[in-house]
Amino acid sequence: MSEDIVYIDADTLESFMRAVFIGLGVPKEDAKIIADVLITSDLRGIESHGIQRCKMYYDRIKEGLYEAKTKIDIIKDGPTTALLDGNCGMGHVIAYKAMNLAIEKAKKYGLGAVAVRNSTHFGIAGYYSLMAIKEGMIGITATNARPSIPPTFGCEPMLGTNPLTVGAPTDEEFPFLIDCATSIIQRGKVEVNARINKPLPENTVIDDKGDIMTDPNKVLDKMLERKAALLPLGGKGEDTAGYKGYGYATVVELLSAALQEGIYLRDTLGIVENEQKRLKVGHFFLAINTKSFVGLDSFKKTAGKIMRDLRGSRQIPGTDKIYTAGEKEYITENKVKIKGIPLNKSLQDDIKIMQKELGLDKYKFPFT
Repeated sequence: MSEDIVYIDADTLESFMRAVFIGLGVPKEDAKIIADVLITSDLRGIESHGIQRCKMYYDRIKEGLYEAKTKIDIIKDGPTTALLDGNCGMGHVIAYKAMNLAIEKAKKYGLGAVAVRNSTHFGIAGYYSLMAIKEGMIGITATNARPSIPPTFGCEPMLGTNPLTVGAPTDEEFPFLIDCATSIIQRGKVEVNARINKPLPENTVIDDKGDIMTDPNKVLDKMLERKAALLPLGGKGEDTAGYKGYGYATVVELLSAALQEGIYLRDTLGIVENEQKRLKVGHFFLAINTKSFVGLDSFKKTAGKIMRDLRGSRQIPGTDKIYTAGEKEYITENKVKIKGIPLNKSLQDDIKIMQKELGLDKYKFPFT
């Protein structure tokens, strides 16, 4: 890694982020939730959604795009379902409470589904699936986002990167957890590459003429003009089945907007209410109680056997090993807890800005 990289232990970084949000007027318990979501991302090696995002939330709260004090309204509430309104509060807090509600319903009735409207960016979707896993349940999380993905044969960004995340407990040390966008790369990955001036992989982004782009800084500029789009899973056109990623991104849009009478497609770029711009998104959470089917131990045993059979299957010569979803993140977390979280020069500068403006002098980083 570059000599500009420094490593900070997770506890220190989590404490700093919690202090940042408290300094912005976020209640202490809410700040704790937000910091935990962000540090979980960094621990699992998802650098695009951890401390990397802290300054974005910081700026949006200061600009009035997000409400520091989160107020959640229950619009509808039934035995197994609920509809919540997040009133443009902190998405992490809204999502945490929504999945908790889904879990409580699943404990009683076997299934719990909660739809959310008027929320904001909530970090990694996998965090909320992990919440269900810890309760012995299957957790499914979906959210729409700012337009990034074009329809197949289109070049205008219309759908968000729209993750559809599924997690399940196993009898191993780590669960199964697939947490990824419905685009080949997500906006956060472009931002990470821009910070370190690293070109994007070929065939992941197109411009408004359908030509491939690899310069992350130009991509970010063009995305602001809606003249660049992230290709869906499967890629450009139909030859490699790009319609599959496009289709699944649309499924997420339906789950995140149609059930909620919420914001969708172009409107996720922002709407103006009472002379204040708002960046709204919707979410969907589903908790499935394994005890209502075969029982937790039986489920975990079968799930674990599936994972082991997959990893034990015939392997391409010369490759490292076969992994199952969630395994690499587990390995990474164990390493990061020892070595610390890497911060590049750009992130160090962000931290210095927030530290100075909020007077958080008690934190002594090697770069301040």
